Amino acid sequence: MENQIQRIGVLTSGGDAPGMNAAVRAVVRTALDCQVECVGIRRGWNGLINSDFVQLDATSVSHIIDKGGTILYTARSEEFMTEAGRDKALSTCRLLGLDGIVAIGGDGTFRGALALSRQAADRGHRLQVVGIPATIDNDIGCSHYTIGFDTACNTAVECIDKLRDTMQSHERCSVVEVMGRHAGHLALYVGLGVGATAVLIPEREVDFQRDIVEKIRQARLAGTTHYMVVVAEGAGSAADIGRRIHEELGLDPRVTVLGHIQRGGSPSARDRETASRMGYEAVLSLVEDRGNRIIAIRDGHTLDLDMEEALAMTKTFQMDRYQVLEALTNNGGPRIL
Repeated sequence: MENQIQRIGVLTSGGDAPGMNAAVRAVVRTALDCQVECVGIRRGWNGLINSDFVQLDATSVSHIIDKGGTILYTARSEEFMTEAGRDKALSTCRLLGLDGIVAIGGDGTFRGALALSRQAADRGHRLQVVGIPATIDNDIGCSHYTIGFDTACNTAVECIDKLRDTMQSHERCSVVEVMGRHAGHLALYVGLGVGATAVLIPEREVDFQRDIVEKIRQARLAGTTHYMVVVAEGAGSAADIGRRIHEELGLDPRVTVLGHIQRGGSPSARDRETASRMGYEAVLSLVEDRGNRIIAIRDGHTLDLDMEEALAMTKTFQMDRYQVLEALTNNGGPRIL
């Protein structure tokens, strides 16, 4: 049967994540292997509104698999969230002759993609979309893993390991804030990875006495002279937590906000491999006429899910890992649950 998909677009939208370039590379090269042309849409959905695009081939995506950021740039678009903005985007799609779009990003990116596809159908234009989850927060409900999470964890662990060297030398307390406005996956994995004294996450209501004061007191009794507290940004302000530690325990904490450094750097092997698999599956989904899907990783397997159903899914936080953290930071005292 003749392939109905002749030309597709690929874009990155929202916050950047290490591995986005690997996903773009996989989309382009898989498309070419399927005899499908590929156009790069620059600066997210704004690129469709403003006709900001570039033709992509095998050469244009060479030597980018190891690069952080995204060669297509990324942005958030308020205009695209309006019907008029999406009509402008559809005009560009018709101009370019796009049959499908692969959108790499997070929840907002996918909701925008689904809205565009539905609006296209209302205008008599068939436009299939496929989403690839890429966010360092690992907070996409339908997928157990998102591109960029592993690299961000490694970056944060490397930074905290260096902080620990100086904290240990001066016998100090360090409070480190990592990203995670609504999800504590990054903070929890990093906390386990660095052997933190305490970890605060938005999924668990913070009790300062239980979660900070008692943990540090137990560590003191066990002979520890330096303490590491990891805070997800959605669980509280690292500066405020540092002040309270000073007031209640007499310590002089040093506060570090890692910020956007967590989004940068060369992607890890896991993120490169995952992005390559997801990009490959995204193109196959379009070519095989399975549009309006999200590519997800579930139990280690790659699969495509109906986009509307996938967006309704929620991710259960892995509290078993928090229990591991609790056991490892107990220092011989009564277990705190």
